Amino acid sequence: MVTIGQAPRTDLTDDARPLLAGFGVVEHGALDEDRFDGPEGERTRAALAPVEGEAPLVSRLRDGSSVVLGHDALAPRMRDAVARCERDGADATLLLCTGRFPAVPGAGPLLHAEPLVQQGVRALADRAAVGVVCPLPAQREDVGRRWAELLPGPVPVAAADPYAPGAPEAVASAARELAAAGARWLVLDCIGYTGRMRAAAAAAVAPGAVVLLARTLAVRLAAEAATAVAAARGARPE
Repeated sequence: MVTIGQAPRTDLTDDARPLLAGFGVVEHGALDEDRFDGPEGERTRAALAPVEGEAPLVSRLRDGSSVVLGHDALAPRMRDAVARCERDGADATLLLCTGRFPAVPGAGPLLHAEPLVQQGVRALADRAAVGVVCPLPAQREDVGRRWAELLPGPVPVAAADPYAPGAPEAVASAARELAAAGARWLVLDCIGYTGRMRAAAAAAVAPGAVVLLARTLAVRLAAEAATAVAAARGARPE
């Protein structure tokens, strides 16, 4: 598993590990070698920040804080993190970000969370109205555009930062906003959203609304793919 922030993603463990029972799992982060404290940290944040006109990304650091990132600055670090996973023996690598990235070279299958989540939601929701929660207000336009490319009808988007204090309450408020806009399926579209946040969102909307969590949807599908890869190679998950 590759995060665009720093590994290990201890906030992900409770939700992901039960879905990966029987698999050997290694984690690497694109920012594992970077420092984010003191003056060096300020320079690192500035170097990784989105350029003008670039949709931002946000991820978690090892100390539990978050950082805002640009795709272009992140790309070489992502390639290095994937290479580290493969050196550790990974048969398949899951890119834990629902942003859109160009192809990353690798020896084994590279599974991108964004298409796994989007195509899964498309299949599940069919033609029902879908609303999306993303972390930052600055992401709303880009997120709405990417989902609207895939789904019929308008796709309302609300923002709630999963790494900020009071995140479950903020996610619940965003869910109410989307439900009021007519969404029947709600997608928590960031790997940072947790099972607890999904529960808060589900409790905040009327019965019948469905709340999907990007991290568990991506991990479930990746586990299925990894099982198929292992079978094709005549092996079994550890």
